[in-house]
Amino acid sequence: MTADPLSATVRPPSGTAAPLLSVEDLHVEITGRGRTVHALDGVHLDLAPGEALGLVGESGCGKTMTALSVLGLLPPGGRITGGRILFRDSGGVGGPHDTGGDGRTADGDGTTDLAAAPAPVLRDVRGNTIGMVFQDPLTSLNPTMTIGAQVAEPLLLHKEITRRQAWAKAEETLRLVGMPQPAERMRNYPHQLSGGMRQRVAIAMALVCEPRLLIADEPTTALDVTTQHQILELVDDLRTRLGMAMILVTHDLGVIAKRVDRVAVMYGGKVAERAGVHRLFTTPRHRYTQALLAALPERAAGERSTLATIPGLPPTLVTRPAGCRFAPRCAFATDRCRTEEPVLDGEAGHAYACFHPVRDEADGRAGDSTPAPAVSVPGPEGNGPASTAPAGHEPLLTLTDVTKHYALHAGPFARRKGAREVGAVAGVSLTVTRGETFGIVGESGCGKSTLGRMVVGLEPPTGGTVRFAGRDIGALTRRELRAHRRDVQLMFQDSYASMDPRMRVGTILREPLVIQGIGDRAAQQRRVAALLDDVGLPRAAVDRYPHEFSGGQRQRLGLARALALAPSLVVADEPVSALDVSVQAQILNLMRDLQRDKGLTYLFISHDLAVVRHLADTVGVMYLGKLVETGPARDVFARPLHPYTRGLLDTVNAPDPAAPATGSPLTGETPSATAPPSGCRFRTRCPVARPRCAESEPESTAPAGPGHRVACHFPLVAAPGPGPVSSG
Repeated sequence: MTADPLSATVRPPSGTAAPLLSVEDLHVEITGRGRTVHALDGVHLDLAPGEALGLVGESGCGKTMTALSVLGLLPPGGRITGGRILFRDSGGVGGPHDTGGDGRTADGDGTTDLAAAPAPVLRDVRGNTIGMVFQDPLTSLNPTMTIGAQVAEPLLLHKEITRRQAWAKAEETLRLVGMPQPAERMRNYPHQLSGGMRQRVAIAMALVCEPRLLIADEPTTALDVTTQHQILELVDDLRTRLGMAMILVTHDLGVIAKRVDRVAVMYGGKVAERAGVHRLFTTPRHRYTQALLAALPERAAGERSTLATIPGLPPTLVTRPAGCRFAPRCAFATDRCRTEEPVLDGEAGHAYACFHPVRDEADGRAGDSTPAPAVSVPGPEGNGPASTAPAGHEPLLTLTDVTKHYALHAGPFARRKGAREVGAVAGVSLTVTRGETFGIVGESGCGKSTLGRMVVGLEPPTGGTVRFAGRDIGALTRRELRAHRRDVQLMFQDSYASMDPRMRVGTILREPLVIQGIGDRAAQQRRVAALLDDVGLPRAAVDRYPHEFSGGQRQRLGLARALALAPSLVVADEPVSALDVSVQAQILNLMRDLQRDKGLTYLFISHDLAVVRHLADTVGVMYLGKLVETGPARDVFARPLHPYTRGLLDTVNAPDPAAPATGSPLTGETPSATAPPSGCRFRTRCPVARPRCAESEPESTAPAGPGHRVACHFPLVAAPGPGPVSSG
């Protein structure tokens, strides 16, 4: 084990406040299926009272395992094999269960070693002095209990309080976290709430006992930018008001840049680098940190340039690797890196475990003088297709006034006569030309995915027409529709859920060929091998099952399956939303390269504006079923015309802690699609709304010139010369 000299002692110097949490040389093993994974191998961290610490890194690096270890919530087969987790609660958390006689569980100043604490002590801590917000609130909430009962439960377990008092406190906490109509929501069940509301419930449960430490594990991964911003603003505000410390686990570097004080970068079950957030982003030392930052779409040389990627995969940790764990993927690794493990060391306030740290050009500190990052180097701008589709390209996909309504049922098996309808898509018209990437962006529930499902023929439109290569999809016979699906394929958001877990990869990739009757078995097997080559997977993968692949590899398999029938159009529905930044870069590069080589056309659906800005030629912005703005991606992002587009851009967390806040982020809740507002649907949240907006629905016009259209009575216009966008 290698000690961390910057955290070797728990006691701070005389006159300074003791850390609220100290993780000392933590080792965790997980045993199962006849093998042992060394998930954590000597982790050192400390957290001051009221401080926010971010844990970042790729999947499998140990972020979540570190957070779960604090509360003793390790998965089956997991156990702490070494180290201490010291939690200093001024009131003492051990209570009657203290076992301070051996000096390990609790001492006189209220310090508890959570790594050695018995189960009753951990139960006293969980939800009481340490709160936890899990990644997926739907699976962490009890579907059989009302929201009020679940928020009140920690109070009844940890506080001497009556049920009436607990219910009142739960309602007050829901109001505190910004839940609309909290008294009514108290009697709802989890499935009756939106994703953002469920996340607010999870936060209320974690905060209802006013803990000293909040652990948030990927709390906003699957949320759109608006809901993400609202949740993070809420957590920041509550942390300040309640004086809480926070550990934020995420792979979103934009969130980290704006929401924490210090950052710990983890790799291979160890801390690779630790520093203040401004210092880490401006002068990263570890080659792995440098590689993560270089892979961000925002840092690409141009909108369509090749993203920097990290070759290879993180270690499996079944065995302890010799030397530096990043050495097999690092372009700067030497023989010393492969045989000797670097110590987490450095200057005051900035620790890193690297023999060849990034050189600081500003102050001339020693280090590797080569300026290139430890990643594959981006190619020159323009490697991919042009930033806008060449003029004169024929339309491949045309939607004309497309609508989609869903009837609300009186029950699961009955239709109610005259029932209300949900307008998922309301009169969308757009054109996608051959060879381009058309990006669709907007908040959750705006109709993006429904639009994609109508394009591939999985949902029939209620009104309007969807034409592909000049043919109306709605008029196709069943046989013609099957043939149509050879030309249009769907790439699902959750690639794992879209694959049969009982089928091997070879069978999954052959299935479309078998259904369409293409080739004999030998020809199909050759096609499968070629598909694996195209997406960068070994041909031996045909004998493995989906669960044996990483998230990025499964997304490659999803792309391979979409390409099996050599389609002209691929509808990609949030294909990289849950991926690490390094894996995301690999998938985006792959999609762009395949588009160039095979002439593919993409309808790319996403709520990640940075990804869409990098990949798309044309962008369409949707709000509550309506297409409110379309145009070349470069123009829409540089000079948005609709207030909603401007609000989305202002809501994004830029991966730069020094970047000033700009504009006015979106606020408020999206209106119900069952009863949308009159006139402009965005007027209830629009900062420039006027009476006319409620009286009539705006028509789509092109105030900025051909190709850039907006549906707004009072569009934003670019001010002359450099400067902010103003209303016209």
